[in-house]
Amino acid sequence: MSQPPLLQVHDVRVDFTQGRGPVFQALKGVSLHINAGETLGLVGESGSGKTTLGRVILGLTEATSGQVLFDGQDITHLSRAARRELARDIQVVFQDPYGSLNPARTVGDTLAEPLLNDATLTRQDIQRRIAEVLERVGMPVDTASRYPNQFSGGQRQRIAIARAVIGKPRLVVCDEPVSALDLSVQAQVLNLLNELQHSMGLAMLFISHDLTVVRHVSHRTVVLYRGDIVEQGSAEQVHHHPQHPYTRALLAAAPVPDPIAQRERRQQFALARQAMA
Repeated sequence: MSQPPLLQVHDVRVDFTQGRGPVFQALKGVSLHINAGETLGLVGESGSGKTTLGRVILGLTEATSGQVLFDGQDITHLSRAARRELARDIQVVFQDPYGSLNPARTVGDTLAEPLLNDATLTRQDIQRRIAEVLERVGMPVDTASRYPNQFSGGQRQRIAIARAVIGKPRLVVCDEPVSALDLSVQAQVLNLLNELQHSMGLAMLFISHDLTVVRHVSHRTVVLYRGDIVEQGSAEQVHHHPQHPYTRALLAAAPVPDPIAQRERRQQFALARQAMA
């Protein structure tokens, strides 16, 4: 008998009121699942609803209707106290490595915070865990005594990832975790996420606008367009054999170093957009 999914999203809708204007439907009944130890890529342009879905899962945005289940438990409308308890199992890595760390606190203090409520850990246990996780994300141990402004963007994102995984969660929501980084640093962070996913058995929801990036980290891909899922399948299948015009448009929009190939892609993008009109 197969194991049920770790995370299940059933027909989730999110409506935003716009003053006296019409209601904006950010999500129009989205259903998806993530298995234990699996990375699901959620891809779409700005305004597609992908970040809204991530925020619903994290409890940061209220679902208008629908249901979110984690390990069989309904977490759609949890209290703040229950959400704090759930944070042990569900963590997040945000897009901005500069804004996601408190500049007034040392890295060690920031990393210790998720562990302070664990009565089974001594101060020495916490310090040992901090040293282990810093080594795991490729940062020197003396990082713990320093402040975020002493590090580059890529290093700060490694620290943010360390904070997300130090409590050994079961699911990590990664919301555009490399889009603010240089291309060379992006590759390093993506490789780190892949390594952590495999070595720790993490499940991940990887949110991105870049279908090429999603292919490198995901087992399966879901394509979101204007609040609806328009395509889903294995990461390789969706990338190499896209069926929906919007998916083809996303692929065509991805930059490539060859100017001739880039020009051809722009033509493909225009054709894909025409097919969607």
